Amino acid sequence: MAAPHGLRFDCGRICLDLVATTSDPPAERLTGPEHLTAWLVGAGVVPHGAPLEGVDGHWVARFRALRELLRRVVHDELRGRAADTDLVLLNTAAAAAHPPAVRAVRAEDGSLARTFPGPPDCAGLLAEVARDAVGLLTDTVARGQLRQCAGANCTLVYLDTSRGRRRRWCSSEVCGNRERVARHRRRTTGRETAGRDGAG
Repeated sequence: MAAPHGLRFDCGRICLDLVATTSDPPAERLTGPEHLTAWLVGAGVVPHGAPLEGVDGHWVARFRALRELLRRVVHDELRGRAADTDLVLLNTAAAAAHPPAVRAVRAEDGSLARTFPGPPDCAGLLAEVARDAVGLLTDTVARGQLRQCAGANCTLVYLDTSRGRRRRWCSSEVCGNRERVARHRRRTTGRETAGRDGAG
């Protein structure tokens, strides 16, 4: 089943999935509290069924600000190194609050499920995403798996955990399919051009 609001959860890390809530050309997927709530649950930042109250436009603005910071840091690290000022901002976000505590509770089917003891606050959830980014960028194995999508006009970054590290696109169904369609068109156009030249 497709994720709601065009959200994607296939980049391999929570912080990268947050960056994927916008893309080039600009496509904003965190347009309001409903979208942010769906992202928080879909990305696993907030467990399904956990209380989530108070999400409003202020939360959306704060998550967008963190997203832009993460986008700069991740892309700059892929190209060389992030600015020290951005690293300070990332570390500040990671240390600004404690991520919400999780509890194991018994579900109706007898399995154990994650939940929060009460509604989380915005700063704690921001800190959890920022800490995920710190963990990613300081893990040499994970950093070695970072890739930028090879799709035309796509700037998304993902973790390549495929066998042989040969994954080229953020999504085979999205950018990969576009590339296959474009390749087919180029071949078809090339054959038509060759046919016309030969007929002349």
